[in-house]
Amino acid sequence: MHGDEIASAIVPLIFFVFLGAVILVPTYLKSRDKQRMYETLRVAYEKGQPVPPEMIAALQSNASGLGMIPTAERDLRRALILIAVALGLCGLGYGLWYGLMSVSDTAAYITGGCVAGAGAIPGLIGAAYLILWFTKRTARPA
Repeated sequence: MHGDEIASAIVPLIFFVFLGAVILVPTYLKSRDKQRMYETLRVAYEKGQPVPPEMIAALQSNASGLGMIPTAERDLRRALILIAVALGLCGLGYGLWYGLMSVSDTAAYITGGCVAGAGAIPGLIGAAYLILWFTKRTARPA
């Protein structure tokens, strides 16, 4: 194998290892912290120590932190994020269209249109979350 072949095989591997590390390491660290808290709670319970209510509340809360946010606000946050992603994809599609116009009109329209069109997927999902947020916000309990 030549140096170029090795590099072309290692670069994608490094990318996916990095991506996996970004996803898995925080999950592992949260799990380890929670395990330590359970161990501390167990030792305190065995020794007859009183357990602070803050520690029990921390253990009962949702691990992702979303349990504290009401559902309507969570829908609004998701809607805004997805709509922002859609606008970003539309902007990327416009930029690709504008940049490729000097090379080929057909390539510019196809590439820019496909990327901007892909922005419709998160945009419509965001619009659905926005509708859910609006209906939950205006709904009055009976």
